[in-house]
Amino acid sequence: MKAGFVNIFGKPNAGKSTLLNALMGEKMAIVSHKVQTTRHRIKAILTDKDYQVIFSDTPGIIEPKYKLHEKMMQAVKGSLEDADLALLIMDAREPVAESHAIFSALRLKSPAIIIVNKVDAVKDEQALKDTILFFEQQPYCKEVVQISALKKKGIDELLKIILSYLPEGQPFYEGDDLSDMPTKFFVSELIREKIFQLYQEELPYHATVLVQEFKEKTTLTKISADIIVQRETQKGIILGEGGSMIKQLGTLARKDIEAFLDRKVFLELFVKVRPKWRDNETHLKEYGY
Repeated sequence: MKAGFVNIFGKPNAGKSTLLNALMGEKMAIVSHKVQTTRHRIKAILTDKDYQVIFSDTPGIIEPKYKLHEKMMQAVKGSLEDADLALLIMDAREPVAESHAIFSALRLKSPAIIIVNKVDAVKDEQALKDTILFFEQQPYCKEVVQISALKKKGIDELLKIILSYLPEGQPFYEGDDLSDMPTKFFVSELIREKIFQLYQEELPYHATVLVQEFKEKTTLTKISADIIVQRETQKGIILGEGGSMIKQLGTLARKDIEAFLDRKVFLELFVKVRPKWRDNETHLKEYGY
């Protein structure tokens, strides 16, 4: 039996959450084309008769600008300390310098595999070869693996390589749970994902979601959630003219939540204004950061 912790690091938008979902074969982490979508360390438990791998998706590594960012980077730091193996992921289309600077600064104690992601989108084959050669020569790199997380190419091979690095041992988690996070967390994340998808510019970064009620009834699950924003103008944008935008948001989120819970859902959404919540320690704690 192989058992261990495998933690995923990289720049914002390198594909960490998409990779986690591909490895798990389930939607565990929300994704969007915008950077800094992931704010929490999300543990996902992949259990088979021969292995248990606890993957961690971490926030993209950034310079903190406010307390929320600091909390996100604390999640990254915590992930460095318990990894049996690190997956260092980078976008194959981007120059190596920024990712290399981030990977070097991590000062990993565990072995690391470089994941060159989005290789299907690379036009310049020589540039890809140069990228692989560059990382193969770095002291923190054990080997380089090419994948397309979005198209699930190279994922089975990657899993075999991951298992080869893990120690033998007993499972850390019993049963068939896919995560150590509560269901309410995933519900709030699915709602937050729709905010990233539907609203433009900076608004998604000013918003968070707090599930206030989660009641499982005989025929459906009743969920009530607050969307927290920083300004009244943002509240107006979330609601939309005549409530049109929040209605669309609720419909899209409900469909995903129903698929996640595998049962009917009644979803109520409310918008609350909490000025400067991203820099308020009390608010951040209340919202789960």
